[in-house]
Amino acid sequence: MRILAVLAMLLVASAAPMASAQQPDIVQEHWYHTYTTLSIDVNAWADDYPEIVDLAIAGQTELGKNLWVVRISDWSQETKPDGTSKDIVYIDGGHHGNEHLGTELAFLTAEFYIEGWAAGDQEVIDVLTTTELHVLVMLNADGNDLDTRWNINQVDLNRNYDHHWNEQDETQPGSGPFSEAETLANSIYMNTVVPDADLYITMHTGVWIMLHPWGYIPDQPIDWELFHGIRDDIHENISDIPIRNANQGLYPNSGTSRDYGYGIMGFPTFTFETDDEQWLLGTAESLSSRLGEELDVMRYLITNIWYWRARLSITSFVYDSDSIELEVENLGRATTANATVRYIDQGEVMWTSGLFSVNATNHSHVNLETTNLSLTTDGHFELYYQKRVIDSSIWVNESIPEELIEITNGMSAGWLPFASPIWAVLAIGFAGLRRNKRLHSNC
Repeated sequence: MRILAVLAMLLVASAAPMASAQQPDIVQEHWYHTYTTLSIDVNAWADDYPEIVDLAIAGQTELGKNLWVVRISDWSQETKPDGTSKDIVYIDGGHHGNEHLGTELAFLTAEFYIEGWAAGDQEVIDVLTTTELHVLVMLNADGNDLDTRWNINQVDLNRNYDHHWNEQDETQPGSGPFSEAETLANSIYMNTVVPDADLYITMHTGVWIMLHPWGYIPDQPIDWELFHGIRDDIHENISDIPIRNANQGLYPNSGTSRDYGYGIMGFPTFTFETDDEQWLLGTAESLSSRLGEELDVMRYLITNIWYWRARLSITSFVYDSDSIELEVENLGRATTANATVRYIDQGEVMWTSGLFSVNATNHSHVNLETTNLSLTTDGHFELYYQKRVIDSSIWVNESIPEELIEITNGMSAGWLPFASPIWAVLAIGFAGLRRNKRLHSNC
């Protein structure tokens, strides 16, 4: 049946001009992708929109099918207009070969931004100017062609990740973590290409729900403020889709890509379960209509990606030789628990303050002792903190602008203060002697 359906799709597609076009709407909107039709579509995108589409291969399946990654951004700009690094979204679909709607949501997300760019949609232009989207549409291409949950080795790929692997007595988790080519390739891509991703979404089909960590334990994630804030925004403005931690919202599970993405990589991560439909090859309702609400949620997550971390902003910095007083705003939606102020000279850390925390979307007054801090002519202050509370989260260092720094007791930023008033008097005296000597020599 699956083979006949594929042949039917290709026959229909061949009836329309196909030189560098995607599948016609009757196929694109009503039939789920096979590996063959997906390969046609992603290569057509790369041919038609080279300015924004870079097609990569993350690896191969156990049977040698390419794991296509559609990378979408305005590639004429390496950074954001302000010179900072672009935000990064990582999306994968199709861990389970028969969960077609999850695969199609990954595809539709990529399609929305590609077609929006071509149409001059300002929302899309703004996103692609500041953001990279990496979309691995179909991870389990072998299972997709067989219309089965498992890969060709009868392994559940979403139980095969190296994060508390097989702790829940999972069925068919493989012989060990990353025993399968597909999950190994996915983990390598995460660790080498998108290690600093600001959002990771993995797309499935089973029930209509969004799941965040954890799955292996019932606890809320340590970055619960971030996840709960996103949940509240979505419920208030976009959709009433349930959003819960996976262990309690669905069932206990371990070795998943979601928990790996958060627990090992430090990404803010969701599993998007699109529907309860499986084991079918197409849909009477168009996919754009059927998954429209889910796509709206994806647009919200991507458009607001800048906020899915702690973003500290210093509004006041006063140093009086005994202490530093800070006024700190957190513009992001995540807490940071171990921030410090550091003094740097020629790339070397000369002094580090004690730790302080700033909660999500919060303002904090911080007082730091400055024992053993000595200013130098070339030194500068910076903030050093983690983007989120989870231990695996990325650390960032951000220079504190000198114009914000107020140094009392006659000192100023970037100048070496005298060790004592006596040395100050002596220095002035020596300067006077040198001046008199020059005057006499000129007479």
